[in-house]
Amino acid sequence: MKQPLAYVHPEAQIADNVVIEPFVTIDKNVIIEEGTRIGSNVTIMEGAHIGKNCKIYPGAVIAATPQDLKFKGEKSLVRIGDNTTIRECVTVNRGTVAKGVTEIGSNCLIMAYVHIAHDCKIGNNCIITNACQLAGEVVIDDFAILGGLTAVHQFCHIGTYAMTQGGSLIGKDVPPFVKGGRLPLSYVGVNSIGLRRRGVTNEKINEIQNIYRILYQSGLNNSDAIERIEAEMPASKERDEIIMFVKNSKRGIMKGYVS
Repeated sequence: MKQPLAYVHPEAQIADNVVIEPFVTIDKNVIIEEGTRIGSNVTIMEGAHIGKNCKIYPGAVIAATPQDLKFKGEKSLVRIGDNTTIRECVTVNRGTVAKGVTEIGSNCLIMAYVHIAHDCKIGNNCIITNACQLAGEVVIDDFAILGGLTAVHQFCHIGTYAMTQGGSLIGKDVPPFVKGGRLPLSYVGVNSIGLRRRGVTNEKINEIQNIYRILYQSGLNNSDAIERIEAEMPASKERDEIIMFVKNSKRGIMKGYVS
């Protein structure tokens, strides 16, 4: 349902039941799938692919060119999954030659004034709270939650089910299943409430806690702690995910408790 006061480029591919409110601008090379609603004053620029049943609120700008001086006009994309809500004044920049695409998964909530820079990859079921700022090539895994006003350094990786407090400055990778808080950002425990809400058993949560006791509270460096975890903790999906996250971390993981 196109509003007569909206501009839709004739080459844009818009499903029949998409709702487009007044003063929307939709450029060429845009795909919007069934059931999505585009609020007033939204700008969707070239290279956006938006999934089914999304809600994009007034003032959002999707697929603007990257704020990266290395960008030379190469073709790149923004992909947004199904059932994702993007609130007021969110900005999502296209990819660059680095990855070619900025991705937001399905069932995400991206709250007002969030900025998602070029080549970021956000998984499914994530919550990015008001005014969070993500630099380029940040990776956020499924079910992660960032508190409001969080700033994430480029190339950082935030693991699945991780949760950070509001106002965090994230300069290191945040491992899966944990809570990050304080300044500088530090491990403050396992995200047990979030895990229980998703049906994770107490036994599995205890297993995750025991792994992080070795990693963060044993006094060992990360390499020795990982060796001990591999030797002492039974193999499991969660154990192996934590091990691989730490081993593959390029920026290093956030520190342990600070006094």
